[in-house]
Amino acid sequence: MLKLLLKTLLFLTAVQTYAVNLTQTPDDLIDGEHWAVAYSGFREGQHPDRGQGANNPSYEEILEDLKILEAEGFRLIRLYDSGENSRMTLDVIRNNDLPITVCLGIWLDAEVSNHENCHWLTEPIPAETLAANKQKNCAEVSSAIELSNEFKEIVSAVNVGNEALIFWNDHMMTVDGVIEYVRQVQAGIEQPVTVAESYGWWKEPEGARLAAVVDFIGVHTYGLWEGRGIEEGMSFTIETLEQVREALPDVPMAILEAGWATTASEFGERAGEAQQKRYYNDLKDWAKANNTTVFFFEAFDEPWKGNPDNALGAEKHWGLFFVDRTPKAVMKGE
Repeated sequence: MLKLLLKTLLFLTAVQTYAVNLTQTPDDLIDGEHWAVAYSGFREGQHPDRGQGANNPSYEEILEDLKILEAEGFRLIRLYDSGENSRMTLDVIRNNDLPITVCLGIWLDAEVSNHENCHWLTEPIPAETLAANKQKNCAEVSSAIELSNEFKEIVSAVNVGNEALIFWNDHMMTVDGVIEYVRQVQAGIEQPVTVAESYGWWKEPEGARLAAVVDFIGVHTYGLWEGRGIEEGMSFTIETLEQVREALPDVPMAILEAGWATTASEFGERAGEAQQKRYYNDLKDWAKANNTTVFFFEAFDEPWKGNPDNALGAEKHWGLFFVDRTPKAVMKGE
């Protein structure tokens, strides 16, 4: 019996020894916040520039959105670009003295044609389009630097590129290209700079090269997209973060996207408001316990996304609020 007890103790000690520690210090938080939300204000009939110009929300609509988020206790939001719509959002925050800070985005368009790996790109992106994208990306970087300095009291961090390196995307960059932009932004602002990528990309060898340049790594993790149901939702999230931490043990980490869709033809009964509520609460508790900033994806449903012929497509239904700004179950406390 004593021998068995000793073996059990040795086993437990070994497990603890090799466990990946995900707990960070309060200094690793973005602007001291552990709980944040990804914000895009496009309503029914509105959309960002998809090649034919943008249809942006109005000043009054953005103010309504931010007051909704403020009332729910959000003090940190994530934006995805540094264009006209993001400038207006920063103006709204400043003009109305809202207690909200921003992780500002830099949207990078394709500088490499990824038609061989992205299943919805049916042919190569023309060289002239890639060259024009390079010019747009340079202008976007310059705009982000300008906004970060003009709204220094509001912009708490800057994210360079969103899933622009993962193998399946349609706006592919090279790692060297992203590093060049990161360094350019770091040289022009005082705020910390990151890059948003899937957990799977960060644990690859190239992830270490980029992690050595950024001030912290921005991780995306989605159990729903990888076949998990809510019973595995939190354990899958922790597992993916452990994989990143094992690959990159010494770099501060923030989760820039994690969420749960409430309707999705792709996910069937795994999607739902009850599932979203459970994941939201579990993840929020974990974020606080581990001193990790988490941006829940997302604030409001976005009907402009995904297949326009599939109203039930997952891309449209990750919001904590419906597109008409009525709350889903988690925001109603049901």
